[in-house]
Amino acid sequence: MFIFSSHNDVTNATAQTAYISHPLCLKHDMGAHHPESPARILAIEDQLVASGLLKQLQRHDAPEATFEQLLRVHDATYIVSIESSVPPQGVVQLDADTALNPFSYQAALHAAGAVVLGVDLVMNEKVANAFCNIRPPGHHAERARAMGFCIFNNVAVGAAHALAQHGLKRVAIADFDVHHGNGTENIFHDDPRVMLCSTFQHPFYPYCGANSGNDHIINVPLAAGTTGERFRESVTQYWLPALERFQPELLLISAGFDAHRDDDMAMLKLTEPDYSWVTVELKRIADKYAHGRIVSVLEGGYELHALGRSALAHIKVLSDP
Repeated sequence: MFIFSSHNDVTNATAQTAYISHPLCLKHDMGAHHPESPARILAIEDQLVASGLLKQLQRHDAPEATFEQLLRVHDATYIVSIESSVPPQGVVQLDADTALNPFSYQAALHAAGAVVLGVDLVMNEKVANAFCNIRPPGHHAERARAMGFCIFNNVAVGAAHALAQHGLKRVAIADFDVHHGNGTENIFHDDPRVMLCSTFQHPFYPYCGANSGNDHIINVPLAAGTTGERFRESVTQYWLPALERFQPELLLISAGFDAHRDDDMAMLKLTEPDYSWVTVELKRIADKYAHGRIVSVLEGGYELHALGRSALAHIKVLSDP
């Protein structure tokens, strides 16, 4: 049962980590057998409840992203086309993997708005960091194209908001989803204010990223079967020196948990301790350069038990003072 309150729970005003979601994220449904299902949000929340951690987080309803906020990373004609494509009933396909039902547009607005709120909360020192338990995910959504279960690029909307609204000059995005965040790269490839550090299985969907990096796009392709040990070596060798050099003023995380060994969506072999480890390392960077400011955003993760356990491990580290 979805126990998220319909109003902001800020009774613990000193909580270090914000937990941002919205009931409409459960209403976006692309079909009974689609892996990107509403149950993903519940799987994470169930683990947070069972562990007792949820009551320690500062809970917030996600607002809708505004047209202006979306327009920083998406073409106006694309945004309007998504809104106009929403069916009165049933499902309409945007591509082979991505569909809209009557609630999908609003859910996507709240998903993007969650990251905007997370950025505002950390920048205004209301919390140290935030986790956005949202769907649809976003990192495959390009400037004018929905794909890979993604409609709006949530993490990109948040990064652009930080640059425009809070005057930051350097924002980093760390993406450990098993699939390359092609949409995030598409949006920021020519914007040196945003560093993207991405690990992903390759060759694999979306079949790009291995050769498209530059000084601020740090792509690290991993072969099928890659273990957590090799993942940690890659992050240590490629991500961490780049982030040290970049000195981000805010760190966003595209937190996909589909590289878990139990997730049959792909063929990497990460486990919960690997997600804890990478979160510790990213938190260290944020503490050093960004006053600890992190906003983490749910992307993939489709084996529900592994998803819940991995997200819990990640949020535990975020919420540890």
